[in-house]
Amino acid sequence: MQMDIQLSKADGVLTIHFDREDKKNAITAAMYQQLADALKEAESDSAVRAILFTGKPKAFSAGNDLEDFLKNPPKTQDAPVFQFLWQISHASKPIVAAVSGVAVGIGTTLLLHCDLVYAADNAKFSMPFTQLGLCPEAASSLLLPHIAGYQRAAEKLLLGEAFGADEACQMGFVNRVMAQEELLPYAQQQAAKLAALPAASIRVTKQLMKKNRVTATEQQMVAEIEHFSRMLTAPEAKEAFTAFFEKRKPDFKQFA
Repeated sequence: MQMDIQLSKADGVLTIHFDREDKKNAITAAMYQQLADALKEAESDSAVRAILFTGKPKAFSAGNDLEDFLKNPPKTQDAPVFQFLWQISHASKPIVAAVSGVAVGIGTTLLLHCDLVYAADNAKFSMPFTQLGLCPEAASSLLLPHIAGYQRAAEKLLLGEAFGADEACQMGFVNRVMAQEELLPYAQQQAAKLAALPAASIRVTKQLMKKNRVTATEQQMVAEIEHFSRMLTAPEAKEAFTAFFEKRKPDFKQFA
């Protein structure tokens, strides 16, 4: 069976590689479960001292696989997507991400939980939740305003339009932008540096930096889940998804 998430461990670094290139690394419920399980296992594995997320040159992740998403809608906090979000938001070990190509929806919001994010100059980010009749997830409605400031976050979350790597760097959730061929070696080098440092020092420092936002992040995720689940069955979302599959522009003016 083809595994769409590839895992490898070397020199203290667990690499989690999105490997579904034909679908631009769109994430299915089964993939979310793999991701959640991998992060949970890494938490108790003393051989893992740092985690690295990578994708493909033209696609980090196109976000949710919409067909699979509609067949397996996340309705409870036990859903694989929410298990993954809980694990990544509570990970004690440092997480590095190497992003090139498209990063849509959760392909962008998961980065807000990473500690170091590097992007290729071809990276293109977007969080088109409102365009689909939905609301943000992964506590992005809390974390993005905190990182980028309210107006910048509002522009990206309300309009849902795509933006480039340089702007993401200016907003503060990308550390550095570089040529695509330099990206993975550099991210691997940074992950290796983290893995070589004293594990307790790294984890305590991360914990201290995130301590004041843990409860707020948890509460925001729960609030987002409640809204998201309700909005998923609303007429606006139905129109958005139907328009997407019919390759036409949605008409939201028919709804109050």
